[in-house]
Amino acid sequence: MDLSFHPATADRWPDLEALFGPRGACGGCWCMWWRLPRSVYERQKGQPNKDALRALVAAGDPPGLLAYADGAPIAWCAVAPRAAYPALERSRVLKRVDDRPVWSVTCFFVARPFRRNGVSVRLLEAATAYATEQGAMIVEGYPVDPRTPRLPDAFAWTGTVSAFRRAGFVEALRRSDARPIMRYVTTPRHATSASAPSHAPSPRSPRQRSSHGLGCSWLFPGPLGRFILPPGDR
Repeated sequence: MDLSFHPATADRWPDLEALFGPRGACGGCWCMWWRLPRSVYERQKGQPNKDALRALVAAGDPPGLLAYADGAPIAWCAVAPRAAYPALERSRVLKRVDDRPVWSVTCFFVARPFRRNGVSVRLLEAATAYATEQGAMIVEGYPVDPRTPRLPDAFAWTGTVSAFRRAGFVEALRRSDARPIMRYVTTPRHATSASAPSHAPSPRSPRQRSSHGLGCSWLFPGPLGRFILPPGDR
């Protein structure tokens, strides 16, 4: 299965709308859970949340990535600077690790026929590449660490620890047994190995990552351009 990944720009709003469907992915959320005060979010469930997401997309600063298979949108990943998600700052479990600027991967939605096929790992790799292209030094996620072998899909919307690990993330801090904060320390194009912090993990660059059996095209503006990942070894 060949996948391509595109920032959710205004011209792709119809694809995002079709992917989320009438329920706005889940319960009228429209991926606004982390962006709004809780009382506002509850009042806006449904069409107002949809309008809020559409306004973000129309503003020209993509709030996430869309994954495509055979030209059809099949998955979504929200990624943006952490400051875009004020609900994180109000969370006792997910408050900041330190004062370093980070980008956050906060939400996944994969169409039902494509679930449990490694799509979330591909999205994470694409999101990390995109954030790096935008200047991110650290990409952060907040996955669940399930205690049962099969986590219901409704509880996996922030991703799972196993998927983040496969994408090269490492645990930075855990204030809850079930919800660690995981990080990927990027390697900017201008950096050298001598300038990297000694405590940072050594992730593979986006070009070096395996596609784990899925052909992938990452289509981003800028120096990364387009590149194809060959079939992986998993």
